[in-house]
Amino acid sequence: MTAEDVLGARIAARLDAGTQDLPYEVSERLRAARMQALAKRKVVAAVRTAPAVVHQGGGTAALQFGGGDHFSLWGRLASALPLLALVAGLFVIQAVLDDDRVNEIAEVDAALLTDDLPPQAYSDPGFVQFLKTQATEAR
Repeated sequence: MTAEDVLGARIAARLDAGTQDLPYEVSERLRAARMQALAKRKVVAAVRTAPAVVHQGGGTAALQFGGGDHFSLWGRLASALPLLALVAGLFVIQAVLDDDRVNEIAEVDAALLTDDLPPQAYSDPGFVQFLKTQATEAR
């Protein structure tokens, strides 16, 4: 018995212990739902492990076993392609955002350097107060 089977048996036992307090209608609906789930589980498991006949053209056929869990090299590369596209897209977005930030900083620096006031005036607390009072008077 595998660890999954043991875990499933323990969960089923715990669920069964709690159903004794339920009304008859509810317990019957739960029983019917369990039967449906088990029936579907068995069908899926049977389809997954059954061999399939694959037509290869030219009047020949071959048996293919398993549910396709083993990918070839090209299958693995194709499944990794969306992840690689996502990572590349994130790098492109980051590069564009960095470029925009550098351009914004360059515009501010250019405005400071070409302004009539020296850059030290912007760090003076009295000048900041002057700007605040000018803004309130303009309103």
